[in-house]
Amino acid sequence: MLASIPQVTNLLQPLGAYLGERIKSRHWYSLLIFGSSRLPWLTIVPGIWLVGSSRIPPHDLVLLTLAIICLSNFMEALGRASFLSWLAVLVPDRLRGRFFGFRNSAVTSTNFIAVPLLGLAVSKWPGGSLQGFGAVLVLGIAFGVLSLVFQLWMTDVNPQVVHGAAGETDRESPWETVFSFLKNANFLRFLLYSGLWSFAVNLSAPFFNLYLLGDLNIDVSVVTLYNSLGAGANLLMQMFWGKLADRIGNRPLAIVVGILVAVTPLLWLEAGTAPIFLWAWFPFLHLLAGATWAAIDLCSDNLMMSVTPLRHQSIYFAIAASVAGLTGAMGITAGGFAATVTGLGGWPAVFALSAVLRLFALVPLVFVREQRSVRVRQLMRAAIAPLKRLFSAIQPGRTSLKPLPLIIEEAKPRNGT
Repeated sequence: MLASIPQVTNLLQPLGAYLGERIKSRHWYSLLIFGSSRLPWLTIVPGIWLVGSSRIPPHDLVLLTLAIICLSNFMEALGRASFLSWLAVLVPDRLRGRFFGFRNSAVTSTNFIAVPLLGLAVSKWPGGSLQGFGAVLVLGIAFGVLSLVFQLWMTDVNPQVVHGAAGETDRESPWETVFSFLKNANFLRFLLYSGLWSFAVNLSAPFFNLYLLGDLNIDVSVVTLYNSLGAGANLLMQMFWGKLADRIGNRPLAIVVGILVAVTPLLWLEAGTAPIFLWAWFPFLHLLAGATWAAIDLCSDNLMMSVTPLRHQSIYFAIAASVAGLTGAMGITAGGFAATVTGLGGWPAVFALSAVLRLFALVPLVFVREQRSVRVRQLMRAAIAPLKRLFSAIQPGRTSLKPLPLIIEEAKPRNGT
């Protein structure tokens, strides 16, 4: 249920995008929406005190927490498309890979450092873990509000002015505005890819940790270590993928790396609790997932910005998030159901099905057009060319190789290709 809530609330994004287009300041709309999503968490603090003093049962605090999670995600869904459209205006297309690569690295590194330290603070808090969670929660709310203050330093954007520059008129009805994406064939192809990909990924992605903890009975501390390795790989590769995406485009990079992401669930089929799996195979799988997903997350957002027109841009973002959220929730539900039905093969069958569907989901992406991107065929030729030159450096009939510096020199790209 917790995994599905953020996915389902994405259905509200078109409404939030429409409301955001009617307001003349991205600053104040973001302040209103995200402030309303973060401040309600303060109600958990007195709830913790009431549970600690035995004035209310713990179950009531659980229900209150679930209600706050729903409210917070509902409010954030109303602001995500507007904020992404704001960034799309501020960040030039030629710099998006590097910018969002650096931005994602900052977010990942913050999580990588803060989560273990704050988790340790909760467990070691003198008044108990419940009070420790309350203290950390207050700190988190304070930083959440502080981030809204920093947003005021960003250059404000008036959606009405942007739409005027894009040639938009006020003759369209609200329904014509929302459903204008149906006239954009390229965006519809991207939408098909996004929906299929979200379903295929979520069919298995939320359940890998459950498989390790439940079926293989691996200690939670070891699983946490695996996840930290994946986060570290994600952090290290963000800047690399960002620079590469600026050079070759997001679509070819998403296709090539997407194939690796698609076949990754198949690598989970050969799993066990032998030392080779615990200390070599599972760390490798998490490192691979962290490194490849850094490219997929980066390219998906940048590609969406590239295929959406400036006119009604936030509406397009919201539609894409709604489709991905709905199909993602369906994937989570289908994966959990399939794994618990007797006779279907359990988690290995779910992982194998997810791999097949991921490969199938990449097909529509081949037909999506993106400006400033190279063809996948050209990218593969460029990747194979240095290998061909390396192999050609081995002379027929000779048992020795050319000196390494000469091989490297011959393998260098020629004519700037």
